[in-house]
Amino acid sequence: EMLIKGNLERTQEPTAANATSSRSHAILQVTVKQRNRIRNVMQEVRTGRLFLVDLAGSERAANTHNRGKRMVEGAHINRSLLALGNCINALSDKNGPKYINYRDSKLTRLLKDALGGNCKTVMIAHISPASTQFEESRNTLVYADRAKHIRTKVRRNVTDVAYHIAQYSSIISELRDEILRLRTKLTEQSQQKQSVASIHAVQSEVVESHRRSDKTELTHFKEQLLTSFKE
Repeated sequence: EMLIKGNLERTQEPTAANATSSRSHAILQVTVKQRNRIRNVMQEVRTGRLFLVDLAGSERAANTHNRGKRMVEGAHINRSLLALGNCINALSDKNGPKYINYRDSKLTRLLKDALGGNCKTVMIAHISPASTQFEESRNTLVYADRAKHIRTKVRRNVTDVAYHIAQYSSIISELRDEILRLRTKLTEQSQQKQSVASIHAVQSEVVESHRRSDKTELTHFKEQLLTSFKE
């Protein structure tokens, strides 16, 4: 059903070289995860992924006689196939660069795991027996031969749930440390506020004491003045 739905979305147009020429690539990706039915903290999850890829054929405008929109589509197809070929060349070269540029095309980004990842890849190359297609057939065989030299080390894709729990434990520990740090900071701020309040209280007492002293001295001075006038 998914294949039928996907094929309905593809565009096919006749060209001078092919009456049912595909105007796009097609990729079907199926992901399967296997878990033990018995719930366990140490449960393992095995993951497998299947790619089914149908690449559109490379085109030469001189052979297809494409114009306008069809020519633009052919240019996009050739550009993506060139990016895929560059990745295959880099992966097949043992002495080549370690960095593989998968970002040149959407096609290579999607097929990154299928090309140089933890996988087994099978390429089926289609060629024409016609002598007029000799150059295209030769290029296709060279393309496939380079892909044949790619070597990958396949291992099981197993994710241990305990690893995620360890991550959560680490996060919880960090959050606890953060809470402790914030509590300590709040305590220090509270102590500072208390000390400031104590200073203000002492200052208020000193001011009040000065006021009382001044008032007492003023009263005593008034009494002395009144006594002097009476005399």
